[in-house]
Amino acid sequence: MIVSGKILIRFILPALVLTNGLHGSAIAVTAESIIQKAVARASTGRPSAEGPGYTYTKVNVTEQFDTKGHVKERKERMFQVYFRAGTSYVKLLQVNGHAPAQADVKFQTETQSSVHEFFGQPASGGDNRDAFLTPELAARFEYVLVGEVTFNGRRTYQIHFQPKNPEPPVRHIADRLLNHISGTLWVDAEEYEIARADIQLGAEVDVLGGVIGCLRKLAYTMTRTRVAEGVWLHSFSSGDFEGRKLLEPMRIKMKSECTNFRLLAAAK
Repeated sequence: MIVSGKILIRFILPALVLTNGLHGSAIAVTAESIIQKAVARASTGRPSAEGPGYTYTKVNVTEQFDTKGHVKERKERMFQVYFRAGTSYVKLLQVNGHAPAQADVKFQTETQSSVHEFFGQPASGGDNRDAFLTPELAARFEYVLVGEVTFNGRRTYQIHFQPKNPEPPVRHIADRLLNHISGTLWVDAEEYEIARADIQLGAEVDVLGGVIGCLRKLAYTMTRTRVAEGVWLHSFSSGDFEGRKLLEPMRIKMKSECTNFRLLAAAK
């Protein structure tokens, strides 16, 4: 049987291209190209100020443990989050089931300012951690495409990442931490948004030479939900942190869950 050139081009060649892509040939999608698209999406795909805003409920649970592993303090904080044009604004509603005291509001404000300072962001205004994937951050790591998996009913690329060698320069406190973390990302195959991230700390990190403290363990998981076309928001995260604060051992577990996503207009 003689196969004509037209049949080869129309049927067999596309199959060969697909097969090569699955086996990682030069035609295939690479981890670097996926990350580049995700970075571009994060910088240019943010909702506009004219677009709809969203609101949702966020519950944070923080547990502090003593040296024997017993919970010595537990706090549950409930927030109302308002998201518009890529920026989130948070209002503290309850602490342990009660209206927040003035000290709780002050603590939340100071914590928010500390987070902005840690990540090198302006101290005032809203929080843009939903757009955390910047070109500077992405450039600090090496990437390996593990494969394709289905996550929350959508096709995603599973990518392993680790710090580059030699280590990138340290300009902020967070950079010292970034130079020692690795993990796995799940990137949506259609919109190139981060759907999930698992992060681990590979080595102990000192804060100001160990004077302020150190972080010995970090295990963090974060997932994001597609609430509308092109709109992705944090839906769940959990973290386990262990180290030292000044002279005292420290272990903290945190869990955050977001529910009841809805349009701001509908909420009103």
